[in-house]
Order: sequence, then structure tokens, then C-alpha cells
Amino acid sequence: AEVESDILRRVRTLLRELDGHHPACQCDRGMLRWTLHKKIDQNPSDSSVLVRILVKELERAERGDFRHYIIPLLHTLMYTLIKAPGISDELCSRVYDFCKKLLTLPKPFCTIGLDYATRLKMERTAPGMLYQRMVISEQSLKSDPYPYQEKIFIFADPELLSEAICNALVTDTEAARVSQSPRACMSYVIVHAMQAALGEGCDISGLKRSLQDMPTSDLEHWFQQVVSAVECAGAEASADRGQHAARLEKIYCAILSSWQAASLSPPGDAPLGGLQGTPLPNPNISFHLWTEDDQLWKELVLFIRPLTQSCEPSCLSQELDNFEIQDIISDCECCEQTRFSVLSTDSGIERDLPTAAEEPFAPFGTETEQSRLQRKGGIKKKPSPLESVAFLQAGCNGPGAKSPVRPQRRPGTPPEPAAPPQRLHTARIVLLGDDRILGRLAQAYHSLRKRETRRVFLTPRLNLQFYYIPVVTEQTNTSAIVDQAATGPEELSEVAAYLGRADPWYESNINTLCHMIPKLATMPSSPSKHLVTDLFIADVIAYYVRMGIQPVCFQVYAVKIFFNDPAQEPAEDVFLTELRTQVQESISPRELSMTKKKTTLDGPGIDLTVTYRKVVMSDRAKELAMSLRSTGLVMKAIPADEAEDLVCLNVNITEIIKINNLSGRSFSAVANRLKTRNIQIRSTEQRPFTVRLDKDSRRAYRNVISVEVSPCLEPSYCLQKTRTMKFGVHETEDVGFVKYMPKSLLLPINTFAGVIQ
Repeated sequence: AEVESDILRRVRTLLRELDGHHPACQCDRGMLRWTLHKKIDQNPSDSSVLVRILVKELERAERGDFRHYIIPLLHTLMYTLIKAPGISDELCSRVYDFCKKLLTLPKPFCTIGLDYATRLKMERTAPGMLYQRMVISEQSLKSDPYPYQEKIFIFADPELLSEAICNALVTDTEAARVSQSPRACMSYVIVHAMQAALGEGCDISGLKRSLQDMPTSDLEHWFQQVVSAVECAGAEASADRGQHAARLEKIYCAILSSWQAASLSPPGDAPLGGLQGTPLPNPNISFHLWTEDDQLWKELVLFIRPLTQSCEPSCLSQELDNFEIQDIISDCECCEQTRFSVLSTDSGIERDLPTAAEEPFAPFGTETEQSRLQRKGGIKKKPSPLESVAFLQAGCNGPGAKSPVRPQRRPGTPPEPAAPPQRLHTARIVLLGDDRILGRLAQAYHSLRKRETRRVFLTPRLNLQFYYIPVVTEQTNTSAIVDQAATGPEELSEVAAYLGRADPWYESNINTLCHMIPKLATMPSSPSKHLVTDLFIADVIAYYVRMGIQPVCFQVYAVKIFFNDPAQEPAEDVFLTELRTQVQESISPRELSMTKKKTTLDGPGIDLTVTYRKVVMSDRAKELAMSLRSTGLVMKAIPADEAEDLVCLNVNITEIIKINNLSGRSFSAVANRLKTRNIQIRSTEQRPFTVRLDKDSRRAYRNVISVEVSPCLEPSYCLQKTRTMKFGVHETEDVGFVKYMPKSLLLPINTFAGVIQ
């Protein structure tokens, strides 16, 4: 009763924080969920108590219409259930029934309820399956029944975060990686599966000793046996929980008997202990300082196709200029190749092909047709490992992977349908920083989508997920100080503030890290400091990427920039949060004198022509134009209220109004606000202005006379649209396959609930 009372008090405190009643000690903000799960990790037998309390609170929230409690409670419950050594089928059934009730509610409740109901159905049939799949994928353990792999990439901009924060994160990720040995993770999976299926009827201490003493080859054998048993039980429609327990009990007895035979100890009756917790190892995390524009794409390619041992590290820095070359037949080689050419004597007639005896290459099969149709050598080029298409394709050894050489078929026979590639890899990209790093992410994502449109490689094989952890710190870099002075700390966290308003659980668990990570990174070195940082930061990141599966999609905007020099090509770029323009100071004495004269007559600023498409409720296009004098404008893509449309620009133009009165001429600044999706701004007097994107002074353009802003289109949509137009279809509306393709480029950032309406 005392334990149950303490856990209930902690859960109620967690719910009060969701209502805005923050704890008296500000340092406890964001740590309530973490301390609750740590308490259960230290006392695994209390897992059932916590699950039972959370189920009661969920049912109470549903009856009382406290919907903002449901998703946080459900995430807390599922995370506890995954790590718990054993939960009764009766408790799982209650959670499963509650998740089915959520299907009658709107999004995101029905989406999360369906996902968790599907998982719970498998967990009830094969206890321990959720834990097993999580460890296998996160640690990239080799397993044929479940061949999925995951990896977390933390990207930080070294110009936005201090050196102390970067060093602390590097140290933590390296320490977590050292403790994650494949042997330990395989032992965890076996022990957890046995305990989840057999409960207190197995000797966990004896099982751990036997797994610890046996050779690695034997451990891998039993690991594969357990994984196959659990996956088969989860896949069978008519599988029974009792049959699954009997199957695992046979494996359990075989493991103990083999160990007792190897250790020559008599098979005495060992005392059975209670439930023991099995650690859930932290996922595979790599930390990257974002220094190159195409670094994200390179890391994703290397995740799917790691470099071989023979490749030199210098290969990583080579550019991917020739990725579109379709005919590269060289593999990942770092040695020199002789460049040669062969004069073609092929007439193009099949009967002129050489016979099988004359072929210079060995046939792929025994059939004459296969041996006759072969390709002769051509000009070979020595590409870098990352440039080679063969390098990319050779790494896809999973089902559906393309073979670099395609065997010929018999003439007249239909081709065999190729199996579609499976997405066996999941890359979870975690961004640390403020809105400026999200602007870089929008640039990189747009570049990645364009590259994938030219030649598809990552899209059919990789599941890409984005996460964002806001970190605001005192800046030492000159450009970062300028950005903070121009915008302010609150202005640099608009995306985080929006996500926190849309998802209270994100606000409680992630937004609180904004100032906590810099404090933990700069704490003096002490045993207590390592205890907090090694556990808290890594655990919160792991919890976020594991349970944050609901995306909030932000519109990426395309901007075309024209300069006052006619010889200079227009620049094309994208932005996610903000575009800001300011009047550019004159440089030459002649321009300076003309500017002073113009300012005296018409006031400060420059004359602009603004053409935009007004946003109306009926969503009909309404073109408007106006001329005004302005000192600058700001386009905000992130709304101040989560109920507003995300695909809309809020434009604030500082207009200069001339006032004539008896005392003379004066000027006043008036804020002119409008909502639009497409806008064009042009300086009518050819005076240049500056443009800055996403609050980042490194992405500033000077000598600009005109900008055009519109929602960025998905590159694959643009390509398909162009192909459709080539066939003579000149209709303004989308027809054919284009009609079913996503039109706009949206950047999805995962949270725990998405947007709760």
C-alpha cells in the first residue's frame, strides 16, 4: 500500500504539471517522468503497480473528458510495459481495450490508439516481443526473422552551440556506445523473453550465469532460437500464449542443461527468485558536428552501405558529383584503374552476336541465350566509393535489392517482377540548437529530395524521422552573437514554442532541456555530475525517439532572389521559419547624397511594389498589389497560435506614412499586416536591400532588388509534372499520376502527440 501510494502521488504530480502547475523547484521541471521510470527500473516488481495505476488514471481521464491527460499517460504506460519483466494478461487486456476505445476519437488519439493496440495484440500473444524488437533494431543485431536496423544521428552546429556542450555530448554518446556490446544485448533479449513468458517459474540467476559462461557462438545460437520462437508466435494468427510459453520453456531447459553439462555440475533444484529487471540499453547514437552542406546525405548513405575495410578515410570527403552516372560498373576501389576503350563491332543484329565459345565472359547460366547476350567492356572511370552507383547498390543485401548485374532472360518470356525494396533501415535525425539549425535542415532536406528525384536510392530503403531538441546558450561566435542581438532568445525558439503549445508532453519533457543541457554541460567535474548527465540526457533522448512517432509537418518555402547587377544570376534558396528584409546602406558618395535627398522628401526607407495572393476562407485565389514606402518587412512561417494554418505566411511590413501639417512635414511608421502563400516584392527605385533567411546571418544576401516567395514544391512532383507536360498535356490542373503525388515539400518533426486540436 505504501508503494502504491507513492507511485500514485508521483503520477498525480505529473498530471498537475500538464495543467500548468509546475513544481516549486524549477530544476525538477521535465524530470518527473524520468524519476518515475528510474524508480521502477530500481524496483522492477513495482511495474505491475504502476501499470495498474496508469490504467485507472486513463479510464478516469476518459470519463472526465480530460483528453490532454490521455496521450502522456498512454506513453508512460507503454514505456513501462515494454521494459517490465512480466505483466499479467489481464492488465494487458485492459490496456488493449482502452486503446480500442480511442479509435472513436479524432486524430491524434485514434492514430496512437491504433498503433498501440496493434503492438499490444502481438505482446499478449508473444510476451517480450516489443522489448526484443526494440533491442534488435536499435543495436543492429543480426536476425533473419527481424532484419530491421535503427540509428540515431545527433546533429549540432558548432557555430550555434558552445564547445563545452559539444564536448559533453560527444563524451556521453561515446560512453553509451562502449557499454552496448552485442553479447550483452543478446543476453538481455534471452533473459527478458524467458521472464516475460515463464514469469517466476524460471531461475533467472542461473540463466544469467549460463549465458555469461557459454561461448559467443553458442550464445548467438540460442539468441536466434529465442528470436525465431517469439517472432513465429507473433506472426501466427492462431498462436496461443500457452504454446509460446511451452516453446520457450524447451529452449530454457536446453540452455540450462547445456551449461550444467559444460560446467559438470549436478542438475539440482535451484531456488527460484522473484522478478528481476532487464536493462533496456540505450540506442545506437552517433554525434556529428554539422560542418558540410551535404553531410546529412553522406551519413545516411554510409548507414545503409558502410565503407569496406579497404577504403581510406579520405574517401569520405570526396564529393558526389557523378552520382547521376548510370553506367558506372566499378566497385568500391581505392586503387588506380587503367582507362581504355574498345572499338564496337556490334551490328545490332542478334544473329551477328558471337557464339558461346567466343564469349570473353563466363556465362551466368547454362542456357545458350544467357551466355550469348553479354555486354563488352567500355570506358571505365575511377569514382570515389561514395560516387559509385555500384557501391550504393552493392550495400543493399536485403530483400528486394538490385543486383549490379542483371542476368538475361529467354527471348519471348515475360520478365520476372522485381520485389520492391524494403525499408529495413530507420535513421532518426535529432537536431540540437535553435531555429537556425532547422533552417539548415530544411536546406539539406530539400537538397536530399532533389537528389533522390534524379536517382532514387535512399527513399525506398530508408525510413527517415526528424526530431528537434531546442538548446539556447550564450554565444561566443561573432555571427551567432549578431543573430541573438537582432532577434532575441525567444525569437530563436519559435518552432519549439509552437511544438510545446501543440503538444503538452513535448513541452514537459523536451522544451525543458532548452536551458538544462547547457547547465549540465558546464557543471564542474564530479561523480554526481557524471551520474546525472550520463543517465538523464541519454535517457531523455532515447525516450523521445522511441515514443515520439507523431509528426508535425512544416511547410518549406522557396525564395528566388534577384540582384541589382543584371549579370548576376538569380539565387534560389529555401527557408522554414522567417525571411527578413532591411534597407541596405548606400556605399558610394553619389548614392549617399541621393539617398539623403530622397529621405528628406519622402522619408526613410525605399519604395516597394508588393504583389501577393491573399488568403481567404474560400481558398480562392485573389491577386492584390500595392505600392508603399518601407524600411523593411518580416515574413513569419510559424504561427503564433497552434490553431492557425501552418501553410500560411504572416507578413509584417513597416510602412512609412508621410504626414503634412502646419508645423511642417513628418513621417510615422505603421505596421501593415497581411496573410499570403505567394508574394513578390520589388524595389521600384532600384535601391538594393538585404535579405536574411531563418534568422541566420550566414544566410544573408546583399544588393537585392526583388524577391519571390512561394511554397516549395516536392521535387518529385515537379519532375513528374514536367514529364506530363512533354506529352502535350497543358492543362492547369493535375492529371494522371501527378494528381496523387504530394505537391508541397513538408518537413516533418516528430513529437509525442502531433497537434492536439
